[in-house]
Amino acid sequence: MALVLDEDSPLPETAGDVEDLVRRLRGHISQLGVVAPPGAPALVAAQQLASASVPEGHMSSRVHLVKLAEATQALVTTVRTHGGASSTTLPRRRRWWKPRINVVRGSVFAVAIGCLVLAASLPRT
Repeated sequence: MALVLDEDSPLPETAGDVEDLVRRLRGHISQLGVVAPPGAPALVAAQQLASASVPEGHMSSRVHLVKLAEATQALVTTVRTHGGASSTTLPRRRRWWKPRINVVRGSVFAVAIGCLVLAASLPRT
């Protein structure tokens, strides 16, 4: 949204730039639609703009892009004010701790040293 709505942000130069920004905003709208209250006016308006194709022409495509960014911003505001989906309503996924590679290497080294010390301390027969 900042790439489109900031005053210091220049308008996209090519049609490819417009398409890229529209694709990003559509992605934001689809992600926000999951946590937005169902049937919220901001959600409906943003989804309608997102489903529309980008108009042909330099000015009309930029105007559509700005409208889409403003609709996304309104949807963000709606999600923030209504709280979106709270953490209690969404199931929490268990995240297992994933050790870093150096932790694994150090553990293997410690076990190997322990085995060597144990083998050296056993009586020989």
